[in-house]
Amino acid sequence: MKTKFNINTLIRENIKKMKPYASARSEFVDTTKNMTFLDANENPFETGLNRYPDPQQRTLKGVLAEQKGMQIENILLGNGSDEVLDLIFRVFCEPNKDNVITLPPTFGIYDVLANTNAIENRKVVLNADFQPNIEAVLENADENSKILFICSPNNPTGNTIAAKSVEKLLYSFTGLVVIDEAYIDFSFEKSWLSRLEEFPNLIVTQTLSKAYGLAGIRLGICYASSQIITVLNKIKLPYNINELTQQRALGRVLKTKEVNHDIIRILNQKNKLLKVLLKVSFIKKIYPSDANFMLVKVDDAVKRYQQLLDKGIVLRNRTTQVLLENCLRITVGTAEDNEQLIKALKKIESHG
Repeated sequence: MKTKFNINTLIRENIKKMKPYASARSEFVDTTKNMTFLDANENPFETGLNRYPDPQQRTLKGVLAEQKGMQIENILLGNGSDEVLDLIFRVFCEPNKDNVITLPPTFGIYDVLANTNAIENRKVVLNADFQPNIEAVLENADENSKILFICSPNNPTGNTIAAKSVEKLLYSFTGLVVIDEAYIDFSFEKSWLSRLEEFPNLIVTQTLSKAYGLAGIRLGICYASSQIITVLNKIKLPYNINELTQQRALGRVLKTKEVNHDIIRILNQKNKLLKVLLKVSFIKKIYPSDANFMLVKVDDAVKRYQQLLDKGIVLRNRTTQVLLENCLRITVGTAEDNEQLIKALKKIESHG
């Protein structure tokens, strides 16, 4: 247990002093009574959307809390994980003073948000196995290092960050450790949610964009201690999750059998695709993946990317990223999508 951790030492002073905005719907929260609402300057005529949405998304959070085995007070919802991550930056990092640590190659939004918030991003490159160099991480950290970002399974490499490494960093890093689990539903490894109470400096983010198939509604989830969630709620916009998003998300998270079925279908297609990719001559290496995509090393990424594009197949060229020279990222599609990819690969292979 990290007994010496004190969240108040990390929060920006202006955030500590500010009072959160109280919207009409945050002041009156009893939805069990049949009330006449004249408090929020809404259009009174019923359209199905004329009322403001619940600013705390209590119904949706209640389902998520039950499914994940935690309390509503441990959950914050954002307009995609991007908003969640931005809130974390703005609460804990003082512009032009503090720094964060990231582990490239990794999700590029961490660097974008660091630059947006005028925060130094100290990049500690993963080793050849795409695992963190713990000593280097701790050597690069100082008293102004507020956040360490760990993406696991990692995007774009697809691998899970070793639990022992994450545990060491949770114990040793003096700031917050944010574990981005956007792809955890495709992995056979345990989520770090199971150890959330053990580490007061741990924040876990997840999303409905991947396994739940709701990328279009932009719904990100943050799990953390009630103290962290409280301070994040302090600065979030009052109605950041609209009513349509809440309704659509609620309908999907309740359909656990359908979601699990889709995950199994994707993983089955992934295994079938893997067998074919292993036989493609210009694919030099396929990296281990615990996600719904695979990272492959080819002879010439720019050439192969363009050849596939010409045949109507869009992949992600990652060759400009550190450690990823001549690497392409392939998302697992439907059986029909994957068959189109296989046909295109075979045609390219036959023509050189």
